[in-house]
Amino acid sequence: MRGYFIILIVCALCSCERKQTSGMDVLAKVKDRTLIREEVLRMIPKGASSADSLLIAESFIKKWVKDALVYDVALRNLNDEKEEIEQLVEAYRYSLFRYRYQEQLIKEKLSADIRVTDRINYYEENQKKFILDKGLIKGLFLKIPADAPGLSDIKIWYKSSSVESLEKIEKYSIQNAIFYDYFYDRWVDFDDVMSNIPIHIGSTNNFLKNNKTLELSDSSYCYLLNIKEYLPIGSLTPYEYAEPQIIEMLINQRKMEFLRNFEEDLYQDAIKRGDVVFGETEES
Repeated sequence: MRGYFIILIVCALCSCERKQTSGMDVLAKVKDRTLIREEVLRMIPKGASSADSLLIAESFIKKWVKDALVYDVALRNLNDEKEEIEQLVEAYRYSLFRYRYQEQLIKEKLSADIRVTDRINYYEENQKKFILDKGLIKGLFLKIPADAPGLSDIKIWYKSSSVESLEKIEKYSIQNAIFYDYFYDRWVDFDDVMSNIPIHIGSTNNFLKNNKTLELSDSSYCYLLNIKEYLPIGSLTPYEYAEPQIIEMLINQRKMEFLRNFEEDLYQDAIKRGDVVFGETEES
């Protein structure tokens, strides 16, 4: 069976550019279920080697065949429950389409209706909801190979926020840095930055209070962090950082009413057009 799979896969993968025929397209068949070449090709990552592509394809085909066989056995042995299962599948399909469309509708319509003034007012009226449970910082972070040239220079430049120093850092980083993040103009999560540095920080607030820069080296890299501004845990979240969360809160707050109105309008319009017909009920 393994040899059969390999022959099918090799023929399919090697003939990707050839004119397709039904025989070449079919890689496996279990009764009335058919697996075609395109389904397998979609599972193979771009740039994968021929050997890796072969292994991935063979594994996928084998799993597909096993799933199809189990499905066939299940159909034969659950015949009494088939109708109930079909009803459940249809109900799920119905709900999935409804949910996906409602999410798309909310994103397109409701998000655009949330004005900047609404966001600011919500922020000012609900500041207790926006207390930081993490530290935020503004600054820059560099990760440089330990053997990179000019380390002594970059260790001076990163401590300065002058335009001249930043220009030098940017030029240096293009050629040498593994990672360079400039965030003097925006708040970022302190923990996210520190996840790139192999050091344990006991207290976020104490560290931010006592350190404006961090310089650390190991056998592979040099890590440089300059903290221009910080907000400790327990501070009020800045509006610009909280804005995406505010938009989400306002959307959730208005979502039910929006969907209720949308469904009612849809219902009334359908009745006017005659798209909905109610059956007559017999009086008892």
